[in-house]
Amino acid sequence: MTSVVGVTAMPQEEQLNHAMCSIDELYAELSSSNEGLTVADCVQRLQEDGLNELYKPPRPTLAQLFLAQMGTLMIIVLMFAAVADLLVTITGKHRNDGLHYCTFVAIVLIIAVNAGIAAWTENKAGDALEALAKMSTASATVVRGGIELQVPTNTVVRGDMVLLGTGDVVPADLRLVTAEDLKVSEMALTGEPEDVSKTWKIKANSDKLTPDNMVFSSCPVTNGRATGIVVAVGMNTRIGGIASLMTGDHGKDHSKDIDQHGRHHHVTARRHQCCECFHIPHSKETPLQAALNKFSNRISIISIMVCVIMYIAGIILKRHDPENPSEPTALYMLMVAVTLAVASIPEGIPLCVTIALSVGCKDMVKQMVLVRKISAVETLGCASVICSDKTGTLTEGKMNMVKAYSGGVCYNVSGGGFVPVGKFTRSTDPSGEECSKDKTLFSTLLAALMCCNTTLIETKDPDTGTRTWTPKGNSSEAPIVVAARKAGVTEQEVSSCARVLEVPFSSARKMMLTVSDVSTCGTLGAWGIGLPKDTKYLAVVKGAPNYIVDYCGQCYDEHGTVGEFTKELKDATMNAVDEFSDEALRVLAVAIYPCAEMPFDESDDDLTVDDKFKAITANKFQFLGLVASIDRPRVGVAESVKMAHEAGIRVVMITGDYLKTACAIGREVNILGGGANAVENAVDCMRMRPDGKYLPDSAMDQLTSATRVFARAKPEDKLEIVKSLQRQGLVTAMTGDGVNDAPALNQADIGVAMGIQGTEVAKGASAMILLDDNFCSIVDAVHKGRVIYAGIQKFVTFIMSVHIAEILQIFICVLGGLPVMRTPLLILFLVLVTDLPPSIALGMEKGEPTLMKQMPRPKDEPVALGFMWFSMIFNGLNICIIIFILYVVALRHFCDGFILQADIEGIDDAQYKIEKARTVAFISLVWADNLRCYTARSFTLPVYKGFFSNPAMFKAVAVAQVGLYIACFVPVLSEQILALHGIGIGIWGWAICLFGPLGSLVLCETLKIFTAMQVRALERKKALRVNANAELTRSQHKQAWK
Repeated sequence: MTSVVGVTAMPQEEQLNHAMCSIDELYAELSSSNEGLTVADCVQRLQEDGLNELYKPPRPTLAQLFLAQMGTLMIIVLMFAAVADLLVTITGKHRNDGLHYCTFVAIVLIIAVNAGIAAWTENKAGDALEALAKMSTASATVVRGGIELQVPTNTVVRGDMVLLGTGDVVPADLRLVTAEDLKVSEMALTGEPEDVSKTWKIKANSDKLTPDNMVFSSCPVTNGRATGIVVAVGMNTRIGGIASLMTGDHGKDHSKDIDQHGRHHHVTARRHQCCECFHIPHSKETPLQAALNKFSNRISIISIMVCVIMYIAGIILKRHDPENPSEPTALYMLMVAVTLAVASIPEGIPLCVTIALSVGCKDMVKQMVLVRKISAVETLGCASVICSDKTGTLTEGKMNMVKAYSGGVCYNVSGGGFVPVGKFTRSTDPSGEECSKDKTLFSTLLAALMCCNTTLIETKDPDTGTRTWTPKGNSSEAPIVVAARKAGVTEQEVSSCARVLEVPFSSARKMMLTVSDVSTCGTLGAWGIGLPKDTKYLAVVKGAPNYIVDYCGQCYDEHGTVGEFTKELKDATMNAVDEFSDEALRVLAVAIYPCAEMPFDESDDDLTVDDKFKAITANKFQFLGLVASIDRPRVGVAESVKMAHEAGIRVVMITGDYLKTACAIGREVNILGGGANAVENAVDCMRMRPDGKYLPDSAMDQLTSATRVFARAKPEDKLEIVKSLQRQGLVTAMTGDGVNDAPALNQADIGVAMGIQGTEVAKGASAMILLDDNFCSIVDAVHKGRVIYAGIQKFVTFIMSVHIAEILQIFICVLGGLPVMRTPLLILFLVLVTDLPPSIALGMEKGEPTLMKQMPRPKDEPVALGFMWFSMIFNGLNICIIIFILYVVALRHFCDGFILQADIEGIDDAQYKIEKARTVAFISLVWADNLRCYTARSFTLPVYKGFFSNPAMFKAVAVAQVGLYIACFVPVLSEQILALHGIGIGIWGWAICLFGPLGSLVLCETLKIFTAMQVRALERKKALRVNANAELTRSQHKQAWK
């Protein structure tokens, strides 16, 4: 990382006090201007200063990952096996024969190969996650050469002009040049939870922890807008100073820092010079990986205990090596015990899990879901509630104005999309006469446009010549801009009224306010209402109707005459709001306040935006009208909601809209469908905080227990809803896009941020990001999460059944006095080459059709359920019995009718004949396991269902088969190292091998009859529990309503 090593500092005596110097001095020092740096300057400074990022510990190298594998339990056992084999060879009669050391060398090579594959896989998984992280890299808006650009945050350089808005994260340390109602959260720096107001002005003698006119890297912007010039990047920022304290020698010179006035002290960041080959950083395990590692270790410990028991039993029974009868029993049984230990350790499970999760994360990107925290993949399968925003997630986020209400008249608006073509007609006029020039209606549209920051831009495709209209700015303001253009409002009418004050929309105020200079205007536009003669300023508010109506004391009739806003007129207005809401329309109210002078002291620099807002709204406004827009549901959302319900997942919509609007959308997308009572299943969030304070936990839980729609919600309501649902034992996914959504996203089991509309703060707090802001992608992600988890369960069951069979076969051979069926080398080859690829392929299964018909699994549910233990134990028994019978038959055939080791030792070429019998058992087992991996694709469905649906399985089996034939036929490897005789067993040997896969196929498929019964019983049990909980929930919910 360049920023850690090549930063050149100014001498201490030449450094500027950034907080106290003038803007012109900063421009001169940083060779910048209000038009920003040139592109060439940015490239040069990026080379000089390096990337704008904090020091990161280097990722472990492939060599470090390889060394890390040496400490795993499996590798330790293999090393023990290698040492034991070496010890047996050295003390035996073949100590001078180099070929007898092949087993030792082979085990060492297999240790290297196994560790290498694990290291390579972990490294590739790290590459994949790093690529995913780059996809979610934060961006910043800068001005370079007078042009606004979106650039990655880590390419911001000193002297850059940065534009900030609500929800942005400050990309570097900035000195503010302009600021409008700017507030930032500096909790990361100061620990103070309250947002801090900022200004561009110089304030001396401030006793605050940070300068008023500076903002610092990594601090979220919680309100307002600003422009600032970058004064420090990377480890030279204030947050970089804190980071260096945590990274010790990897950081900076701790004697230097940034003082309270923003004085920039140079930081010399340096790389750690000492060799840390054996200090290997590990990525944090997910809960699933930790659980599986714990599971594997427990199995390994049990297996080692079994090995000890067998070792003692072998000594008592005086078993010895048929190839070297004079060898001490203790040495021979040591090798057999190690063989059993190798056979019992499920070393493939952690590797398969890593691959399944990393491949799953990459696949989710194709479904427009970017996973930021890998643990979210496994948690998705547990999700029992999805709490979703409405606008842009359940709906398209492309609003069109279709209704308006002004002067007591209701209007229809024609035209669609963003093309400013259409007309306004009275709802009661069947002739459809154009009436956009009605005074009050025209004034409503112009006033609303004066209170917008969105513009409509026409672009032409140079290739096709097609013209398109695109709104630039807030999506909720787009329908106002388009409708105003339809009504004939010109840009000159808006630009002639210079804006002198803006109070941005906030969730607390529920409105936006602007003040414009209208001293040159006698009317509100060419066709609008007349303004009082002494009017200099016009204040406009746009926002929630119930809030704005309360601010109004007067209103205009359809002819533009102002009068008292009586209770009857207010009721008529709110009735219009209800009617629009019933049609799923989003309604905004518009009101004005003409004044001769500002109702506050304009020269008072200490007045905050909130102070100015209160001063203006203390006066009675004049109500103009309502504008109503529709945001249609996204295609496929209703079907996705239905799919979620079938999967036992409750979908909850949280919106700032009115209850009636929310209910209308809820019914349209099936959230309130299926016979749900909208009165009982949809609530106004005011019920959660009737007196301004939230209900007690018990009352809150009763209210949220069955609610599907929360209307008029504030961002902080989301956090309370999530907490309440979690208290009820529900695993909750929560969507969000704003800076105030971050606490709820962080609290939720699965925080889901919007990729398009989402702020950097929301993305940073989330576990996953919807790249298309589409609710359907959440349900797709839940399905993918269930598929991944189901695949993990399948290969865990498959691998464990293989190891159970190996343990039983060796144990029976030792206790029964038969030659041991497999050597340690054969077991390692079997696990690594012929069983591991199909196991990995099982983790890539596409999932069964009934997967989204099942209830969500409990979060604390073990990986291996009862029916899975039944499957792995009995499948292990099946394989053990079938292959053991084949081994006995092969011994009788090749060993002159003998099967016991004591009898076989007396015949000619005894060892060669035992090896041929082992070859038959080995080939049959590989075939059986390769065929059985197809049956393991489902616990209930027959093997032929979806047989060709997983191409990875065919590739894996092909790899396993190639490995088998190499082992059987390649000279030296086959006979002298692995002791396999593919040619020596003849046609009879190959023919009898077929009984293994055929027998295992029949028995494994028959076993599915019983596992299917257990699965159905488990699903019924889950359904009964869910129904009982639902009934209890309904009764509690009704009680809450009472």
